[in-house]
Amino acid sequence: MKKNILKKLFIKLSRILGYEIIDQSNFSSPTLCKELNEDLSIINEKSIILPLGEVKITKKVNSLLVIFRTNTDVEIWDQNKKRLFEEPKIKYSLRALSSLIKSINFSKTKYPNIKFKIIIVDDKSKDKNLDKIKKLINQSDLDISIVNLNHANYKATIKEQKNDQTFSNLASLLQSFELGKEHGEDLVFFVEDDYLHVEPMMEEMIASYERIASQMNKDIFMCPTDYPYLYMNNEKTNILIGNKRHWRTITQTLCTFMTTKSLLDKYWENFYNTCLNRNDPFEIYLNKIYTKELCVSPLKSLSLHLTNVNSSYGLSPFIDYKKLWEEN
Repeated sequence: MKKNILKKLFIKLSRILGYEIIDQSNFSSPTLCKELNEDLSIINEKSIILPLGEVKITKKVNSLLVIFRTNTDVEIWDQNKKRLFEEPKIKYSLRALSSLIKSINFSKTKYPNIKFKIIIVDDKSKDKNLDKIKKLINQSDLDISIVNLNHANYKATIKEQKNDQTFSNLASLLQSFELGKEHGEDLVFFVEDDYLHVEPMMEEMIASYERIASQMNKDIFMCPTDYPYLYMNNEKTNILIGNKRHWRTITQTLCTFMTTKSLLDKYWENFYNTCLNRNDPFEIYLNKIYTKELCVSPLKSLSLHLTNVNSSYGLSPFIDYKKLWEEN
C-alpha cells in the first residue's frame, strides 16, 4: 500500500514538474496514461520519440493554408509522355484532391484545434471537370474555395513564352504564391494536382514540422516527396527524426512544398522571380533559398508524384503505387 501511495505521489509530482515517466516493465507511461507503442507526443506542447526523449515545442502550428493548383487538361506540362496508369488528366486531379482531403480529415481527428483551409487555383478547366471537382468539395466539410486563373492579370508581368502551357503554368504558380502571401497565417502548403498523398501525410508533416523546427529554433521548408533524383548525384545529407519517420536534408524541390508565412515574406523576391520566366532549372530561385534555409523530405515518401515511370522527378521508391491509386 505504501508503495502504491508513493508511486501515485511520484507520478503526480512528475506531471506537475512537466516530466514524463517510462515504465519499461509494464511497457507504459503512467504520466501520459499510454502504452509505449502509442503516439506519446502532444501537439503544440511536446514531441516524444523513444529512446530520444522529449523536445519542447516552441514552433507551434495554429493554422495551415493549402494552395492546390489544378489544370485538368494538360497531360504532362512540357512533355509529350503518358503518366503512370495512362488515364485522362482529370482522374489524376480528382484523386489528388481526394487524397488531400482524406489526409486533412485524418489530421483533424488528431489536431482538432488547427485551422485548415484549401484554396484551389484552377487554370481554365472545362465545366464538366469543374463540376466533378465541386462535387468532391461539396462531399467534404472542409473550408475549400476555388479561384479561377485570369491569364490577363499576368500578361504584363510574365515574359512571353514559347507556348501557352508554359505561360499558364507560370501564371498559376505566381497566383498561388500571391494567395499564400495574402491569406497565409502560419504554415502554407503549395500542392500540384498530380500528387497522391498517404492518409497520415498531413499529420506527419505538421508534427514533424513542430519537432524539427523547434529543435533548430527556426522556420523550415518541407517537401512531402522522396524523389528519385535525390539519389542520383550521391549528395551528402543529414538524417533527422520526425514524428513517425526519418527525414533528410535536401537542396532541391519541385513546386510542391510547405513553408511558413514568414519565410514566404522573407524570400518573396525568390518566389516572384520563379514565375517571371521559364528558368533552367525551373526551380532555380527556390533552390537558392535552400542554401540558406533548412529543407527536408521524408524517408519514405508521404506523397507520390504521378509522372511516367522513367522520370527522375516522379515515382518514389518503396511505394505500392497501385494500392495508393485504388484507395483514392
